[in-house]
Amino acid sequence: MQTFTLILAVLIGLEHLGIMALEIFAGPKSQAKAFDMPFNFVNLPNARVAMANQGIYNGALGLLIISSLFFFNGTALVTLLKLLMFFIMIVATYGGFTATKKIFGLQLLPATLVFILLWL
Repeated sequence: MQTFTLILAVLIGLEHLGIMALEIFAGPKSQAKAFDMPFNFVNLPNARVAMANQGIYNGALGLLIISSLFFFNGTALVTLLKLLMFFIMIVATYGGFTATKKIFGLQLLPATLVFILLWL
């Protein structure tokens, strides 16, 4: 597997850890701006809980991508990264259509690129 592909995978993992930080720890103003949501919505207690819950999933995904590089190698690593990138592609497609179009460029495009590179 090429080093370039692994670097891109790590960057995707770090991106998801960054998304987690925004969803769990950022203030409502930052969240509203980052996720193209109305401030009045993200400031609601139930929305904040839902956003933090989603952040846990993004953090787990980011950690799984990064940690897989330390615990797996060869075919097992390639297979796991393919599955994780495919998962991101599905979720990012849904998010791009339902939440904000920015997700297409920020999450779907990088995951698709790594997914394709993993097949080469």
